[in-house]
Amino acid sequence: MIIIGEKISIIAKKVREAMMKRDPLPLQELAERQWKEGANMIDVNIGPAEDGGDELMAWMVRAIQEKVPAPLCLDTTNYEALEAGLKAHNNQWGRPLINSTSNDPERFSILELAAKYNSQIIGLTVGKGGLPADAEERAAIAADIMARAAEYGVPLEDLYLDPLVLQIATSQDHALKVIDAIKMFQEMNDPPMKTVVGLSNISNGCPKNIRPILNKYYFIMLMNAGLTAAIADAQEMTEAIQEKKLVDDVLAGKKIDDANKMAEITKTLDVIMNKTLYAHSYLEM
Repeated sequence: MIIIGEKISIIAKKVREAMMKRDPLPLQELAERQWKEGANMIDVNIGPAEDGGDELMAWMVRAIQEKVPAPLCLDTTNYEALEAGLKAHNNQWGRPLINSTSNDPERFSILELAAKYNSQIIGLTVGKGGLPADAEERAAIAADIMARAAEYGVPLEDLYLDPLVLQIATSQDHALKVIDAIKMFQEMNDPPMKTVVGLSNISNGCPKNIRPILNKYYFIMLMNAGLTAAIADAQEMTEAIQEKKLVDDVLAGKKIDDANKMAEITKTLDVIMNKTLYAHSYLEM
């Protein structure tokens, strides 16, 4: 399992301020912490970065890799910024990962960068037609992306398919559809296609106290389905691995000794599997 540390994102105030001030220290500290917590790769999300994105991305890549010997996942919709980041990337620590192309014609050209710089790339299974309705639609979009990757000279082993995790608070039925899509994607090629998710999307909009619980148990279910990589909180994923046997036992219908933990796991799995309706207070019911 590849864990891609999610913390260096323009969404976070601390990161945004460091970017604006070109202060490397907060970014380096976040990168080092995630690396020590078990992240195999660090996500660097600068958003659209319409003004000066190329200079910003190159600066961030160099600043982070000065302190952390890890490959980076470059996350922006700005083509020039992506290319600048790929040029600055120190491939001694591993190959970079582009986040992302999709079935939107405006994102097709990102595959050119993956081919040119021998980068890995995420293929998000969404297009201009809106959100995919189910696992089958995700698989159909994935097939289009796979064919396009081959046209652009990107080997399929360098493509990570992303089935698009949605918020459980607003799209509860999609949690299982994503798991089904992960299984389908692996059957679309030999060797099986690699897969990745933006894991914390599942708990967006949920109360702070239950977000790690949803993230961890959903991650375990995705692991069991064959997931290759996750953009996630590295510390949470370490905890998830430690709790995996307990969750697997509950999934198998076994009882565990800790009654409170048993209730937490059971209620969370029931929500993910759409057996009970999600509510912010579902653990208290």
